[in-house]
Amino acid sequence: MTLSAMNRPAPQLARAKINLALHVTGQRADGYHLLDSLVVFPEIGDVLTCRPGRRLELSLTGPFAQALASDQDNLILKAARTFSEAAGTPEPDLVFDLEKNLPVASGIGSGSADAAAALRLLQEAMGTSLAPNKLAGVALSLGADVPVCLASCSARMGGIGELLTPAPAMPEADILLVNPGVGISTPAVFKSMESRANPEMPDIPDRFQSLSVLVSYLQHTRNDMQGAAERLCPSVTQVIETLKQDNHIAIARMSGSGATCFGLAEAGKGATAAQRIRSVQPGWWVASAPLG
Repeated sequence: MTLSAMNRPAPQLARAKINLALHVTGQRADGYHLLDSLVVFPEIGDVLTCRPGRRLELSLTGPFAQALASDQDNLILKAARTFSEAAGTPEPDLVFDLEKNLPVASGIGSGSADAAAALRLLQEAMGTSLAPNKLAGVALSLGADVPVCLASCSARMGGIGELLTPAPAMPEADILLVNPGVGISTPAVFKSMESRANPEMPDIPDRFQSLSVLVSYLQHTRNDMQGAAERLCPSVTQVIETLKQDNHIAIARMSGSGATCFGLAEAGKGATAAQRIRSVQPGWWVASAPLG
């Protein structure tokens, strides 16, 4: 495809994927774990743009750029090659510019969110829309979290990540994300789990009328990976305890396989809590935004 045939799509926000609850319900013969999770996508994320280039490549900026490789194994470039193959078009001569604002390997799906943002950009830039089921297959081939990140809407995620059901709108509230700057290996967390066959989440209500209703529901759920992560990385425990000490935080928990943790607060209170945590732990990454 010639460069002149390409559109110039608007920047894409690759939103962090937060597991408000994460139940590990089994393991398939191929090693993939079965999940039941309630996920949300606050307006906190990386920013991805693309522009015409001489070949397919990736440029990195932002506070976490140095932690990410721009080589051909990067998931954004894999997304472009896989999309082109599925669409039956040549590999595009595009430069992706990624502003990496989210910590890497931190339990909030930042790589998957970047890949999903690349798929959205590619459809517009190349003027090629894949059928929904074909696009979903491309997304899943890139990683279990990519399909839900492609939609970037609150959802119940099942199977290995491919079974998606819309979740009720989130109540008016703030979410606070905190990462201690320590990486945790997801395979190591899975290996350290005491049980991989746990009960599913309880039925999700039709509505979350308020933060208190959401918190009441979440108190009957878990993150089944949190215990193993805390044993491997005591910093996770420290983050959760720091969040719980703030009287603005209604509930605190780890997201994904860690080490990023979240706290939920009444609307307008998240920034205050974030400021306090930054003052006592200046080396931690802290971000806040409305939950919905």
